Amino acid sequence: MSPATVLDKFSIFRSINYEPHPRQVEIHRSSAPVRVAACGTRFGKSTLAAAEAFAASVEPSVRPRRGWIVAPNYDLADKVYREITLIARSCTPELILKDSEHERLLVLRNLGGSFTEIRGKSAENPASLMGEGLDWCIVDEAARLRPDIWERYLMARLVDKRGWALHTSTPKGRGWYNALFISGGKDPRVEAWRCPTIDNPHIDREWLAAVKARVPQAIWEQEYEAAFLEGAGQVFRNVRGRALGEFAEPKAGETYFAGLDLAQTTDYTVLLVLDSARRVVHLERYNRIDWSLQVQRVRTTCERYNSAWLLVDSTGVGAPITEDLAEAGLRVEGYPFTQASKSALVSNLSMMLEKEQITLPRYEVAPDLIDELEAFEYSVTDAGAVKMTAPWGMHDDCVMSCALAAWSARDPGEFEVVFV
Repeated sequence: MSPATVLDKFSIFRSINYEPHPRQVEIHRSSAPVRVAACGTRFGKSTLAAAEAFAASVEPSVRPRRGWIVAPNYDLADKVYREITLIARSCTPELILKDSEHERLLVLRNLGGSFTEIRGKSAENPASLMGEGLDWCIVDEAARLRPDIWERYLMARLVDKRGWALHTSTPKGRGWYNALFISGGKDPRVEAWRCPTIDNPHIDREWLAAVKARVPQAIWEQEYEAAFLEGAGQVFRNVRGRALGEFAEPKAGETYFAGLDLAQTTDYTVLLVLDSARRVVHLERYNRIDWSLQVQRVRTTCERYNSAWLLVDSTGVGAPITEDLAEAGLRVEGYPFTQASKSALVSNLSMMLEKEQITLPRYEVAPDLIDELEAFEYSVTDAGAVKMTAPWGMHDDCVMSCALAAWSARDPGEFEVVFV
């Protein structure tokens, strides 16, 4: 590739064998300082972002330039950053001045004789986003970022050099990203696009129809139609409405049901107890405790609550622990986690909350439980499978112990488990 052959952005695209589809072309043609693309799953946002960043990096300039790929964490930032490095390595290796995977730093010679420095950045440590002026910035999975990341840390980096930013993300509720998207029709500096999955002409329509038939409507609208929904992605509704109770000491003659989610590495072991009216009466949460001591603590609590019926996550380390608890004389049963079995647990607890058939402790009594329930969310894999999990950086141990106890206390005839 030589300066003579590069006439514009789309010439650069042709030189790297990138053919944007029509909706991607609309976004590439924009020169707005702030560009917001709300994209459905597999629309092609990562490819779009990588191509846009690469073109900006090699376009002629007589001064050094700087661009960032920013995402909520390094794993997400790497999706676009690595695609840029792949383009450079395979199509224009002669332009590479430095390529450091460890530093997430790529330096390219641009077509004006100077160079562009490209870095992959995580928003986990906002202080790392300070100090440097930017010519451009790709903000990937923007809807997952804290509002102040854009407003306080990134926007200011673009001012001196009159740089531009491209935000790409699947929508997530009606937070700051939705507000930025809406401003695209009001603020002349902002241009916005809603890009459903079906706008990608390369997507198999039969596959898409099969996905639509099996996922919940809210997930379809958010993840595939790129719609901003109130409370979208939330698995558990009515959490605060059911957070009315208090912990309680055991009562003679009462039947209790316990759920035990065992710690894995940095997670917590959580034991939660329900009474026969499905009121959460006890919760304990701990980590970094030897297994033998954990078994003793669980045994003591279950015996105190009238030999509570105990359901345990028996996946991995849970299998021998379940055996140890049985040998200790507890009424215990293992529940191995698979995608389907975990979905059934979560579905059952969600139904109980919706139908007001379970009572949670007040927030002041059990803040970890309430926070985890409210944060627990749907996500969709690139293959179209629905996953229900805690957001990145949060735990789900309280959720799963509550779901296990609720499963043990359920009446199977009350309602059918329907989540996929």
